[in-house]
Amino acid sequence: MTDSKYFTTTKKGEIFELKAELNSDKKEKKKEAVKKVIASMTVGKDVSALFPDVVNCMQTDNLELKKLVYLYLMNYAKSQPDMAIMAVNTFVKDCEDPNPLIRALAVRTMGCIRVDKITEYLCEPLRKCLKDEDPYVRKTAAVCVAKLHDINAQLVEDQGFLDTLKDLISDSNPMVVANAVAALSEIAESHPNSNLLDLNPQSINKLLTALNECTEWGQIFILDCLANYTPRDDRESQSICERVTPRLSHANSAVVLSAVKVLMKFMEMLPKDLDYYGTLLKKLAPPLVTLLSAEPELQYVALRNINLIVQKRPEILKHEMKVFFVKYNDPIYVKLEKLDIMIRLASQANIAQVLAELKEYATEVDVDFVRKAVRAIGRCAIKVEQSAERCVSTLLDLIQTKVNYVVQEAIVVIKDIFRKYPNKYESVIATLCENLDSLDEPEARAAMIWIVGEYAERIDNADELLESFLEGFHDESTQVQLQLLTAIVKLFLKKPTETQELVQQVLSLATQDSDNPDLRDRGYIYWRLLSTDPVAAKEVVLAEKPLISEETDLIEPTLLEELICHIGTLASVYHKPPSAFVEGSRGVMHKRLPARTGSGEGTESPDVGNAAGGSAAEAAPSIIPSQGDLLGDLLNLDLAPPTTTGPPPPTSGMQMGGMDLLGGGLDSLMGSGFGAAPAVMPASLNAPVGGGLGDLFDLGGGVGMPMGAYIPPKTVWLPAMKAKGLEISGTFARRAGVIQMELVLTNKAMSVMTDFAIQFNRNSFGLAPAGPLQVLTPLGPNQTIEVSLPLSTVGPVMKMDPLNNLQVAVKNNIDVFYFSCQYPISMLFVEDGKMERQVFLATWKDIPNDNESQFQIQDCHLNSEMSCWLLIIS
Repeated sequence: MTDSKYFTTTKKGEIFELKAELNSDKKEKKKEAVKKVIASMTVGKDVSALFPDVVNCMQTDNLELKKLVYLYLMNYAKSQPDMAIMAVNTFVKDCEDPNPLIRALAVRTMGCIRVDKITEYLCEPLRKCLKDEDPYVRKTAAVCVAKLHDINAQLVEDQGFLDTLKDLISDSNPMVVANAVAALSEIAESHPNSNLLDLNPQSINKLLTALNECTEWGQIFILDCLANYTPRDDRESQSICERVTPRLSHANSAVVLSAVKVLMKFMEMLPKDLDYYGTLLKKLAPPLVTLLSAEPELQYVALRNINLIVQKRPEILKHEMKVFFVKYNDPIYVKLEKLDIMIRLASQANIAQVLAELKEYATEVDVDFVRKAVRAIGRCAIKVEQSAERCVSTLLDLIQTKVNYVVQEAIVVIKDIFRKYPNKYESVIATLCENLDSLDEPEARAAMIWIVGEYAERIDNADELLESFLEGFHDESTQVQLQLLTAIVKLFLKKPTETQELVQQVLSLATQDSDNPDLRDRGYIYWRLLSTDPVAAKEVVLAEKPLISEETDLIEPTLLEELICHIGTLASVYHKPPSAFVEGSRGVMHKRLPARTGSGEGTESPDVGNAAGGSAAEAAPSIIPSQGDLLGDLLNLDLAPPTTTGPPPPTSGMQMGGMDLLGGGLDSLMGSGFGAAPAVMPASLNAPVGGGLGDLFDLGGGVGMPMGAYIPPKTVWLPAMKAKGLEISGTFARRAGVIQMELVLTNKAMSVMTDFAIQFNRNSFGLAPAGPLQVLTPLGPNQTIEVSLPLSTVGPVMKMDPLNNLQVAVKNNIDVFYFSCQYPISMLFVEDGKMERQVFLATWKDIPNDNESQFQIQDCHLNSEMSCWLLIIS
């Protein structure tokens, strides 16, 4: 008869019967009673009253009975700490039992009883078990140290258990090594600053030797430990990779992913021209493909990890596209993940195959999957330029099916294609307009409105189309309302005579009849622009738009590096760092891939500076292409503030007081009819049309600079696509005798940017930062900050070409970025122009004679004083 009989009893007064049976002299009756107690405990009955009686049963040679009693102890020791002390003597005795199974059982149970009162009594038995002659006892004791550390970390350190654990890494038994590594890793995670796993080539060699002989879970512990090691050079990195590679053929998918993690990390240190590098890339593909033949849940985990690997190294799976084709019986979560990876692997070589598959998917019955498939076609067009025409043709075929949700998704992606390839596929607009009435989703309606507004000059009835949307303006979503407002303003700027009433109507709806602050603000800005400076309005609203990037959903590079270091964990499935979902101190330590050896980063030869100047003289590009080509001085970045201090920076901020940016107030703006001048206008509005928004809002006055000093408008010095999401715009100004570098930093990435610093290369006039770059708060995604950097002229000098060229390096927590810009020479001129006589004479003498030119003026009837006066006033 099976043990299920113990779970079927419903008798009352059972506790008293059990108590009597537990104290029986017959061993079999005792054993039956303990089984009944465990069964009652398992189904949720409170049997804690039997604690002393069960503990008395520990004194037995029967291994099965001892296991049952230990199970009861683990469950109730926390609620009965005083009674649990009764078991200490038995634990101590069992740790010296001749049977290694009983010794191991005792030490394992000791680690699971989380009671502070008895931990100190368990130290001596644990110390003996850590040095036990039997490896099974030692490996169990190693895990017990980690459990004890979680209860009382100080006790473990004082008793020297951590040192014993470190010694176990050199144990002759591979399972003991694996458990010691697992225990140390667990302790190290809860104490990120401790250097418990002090790995060196000798200990790594021992771990790699044990790797071949321990169980699959032991292999995972060792591989995860190896992933935290940074090799000294590419040779050691290759050696480790060669010894880890056999794990790729393991039957356990967790071992395979852990091995992939180690190889992905150490590949960073291998030179790409090395033969072994190419061999390793080929070896990584088959195990990843094999993971996709498992059950759907494992497939999904594998696909999420493959998604990261493909973003980091697409060349690994570039020939395995067919593996990611969707099967009819795949669950939706597997289908969507495969679709995403297909797009990431799409290239000119396989695009025809991919498009044929995507077109097939777009006719399936699963609506969510069809939508994703249509969007995927658009992403292919944006990623592979040669396929754009074929993608547009495929989308038009899908629009002709007249399936509502397919049409709407197609219009959304065609809008993105228009942004990527302006003035190329506008012939399809007529087909899109035919489906206007069937659009009922906000995103599709907003996309269609954008297309009509952007290409209004090519659509004869653009005003009628937009007016049809305007009829239900207040019923539309905010996304559609904002897009409609912008589209009608664009239409007005392109066809002002025909659409004046329409633009007045939408501005009135947006500003007077709307409660949405975003919509009202945009309406007011457009109204003010149109009423005061149509030229500026045209420059703002109809400005050339930046092309959208190839992959808008790529994981930000620094986050991707961290996730690669967490392959095979929950972080790689969530695509979030552990700190985003693990509470407490665990998981806070950020991991990074090692820098590639031999790249020369951070090193500089004495002659690099001159080479930098020479190459800058030849090209003088606006964006400096690479770290190796130019800016030799900047490679040796010392980003601490310079020792020489210039004048203090002027007080920041513009004191606007109660200035009304909209002139005479909103009432006068709206009450006097469209185009009428406001009742009170800022002084700068009397300036000629085209003065720009700076004049329009009169922001130039009161900033502490002399009237008439010209400040060039800010220009983009470093686009976001060249700086991993950081965009830098700027200009130069001179205020109160101090040269200022006015910077606007915009974070267009998905991660927070911190630790900003700046440095200049040697330049013609010795310009250098007079202080650190003052970015005091982290720069979040889509945030912009304005910074004023005071400059001095006491830096190192080197002639540049052009003379006013300045090469700059900006560093943050992501990377170091380089660009060059040109400053106006006028910024170097002092306000009064005075110079001491002695300084003038010394400077005059320093000018080489070759630079001197002499002229003789004939028939001049002026004396020397009159000549000097005429020179001064002229």
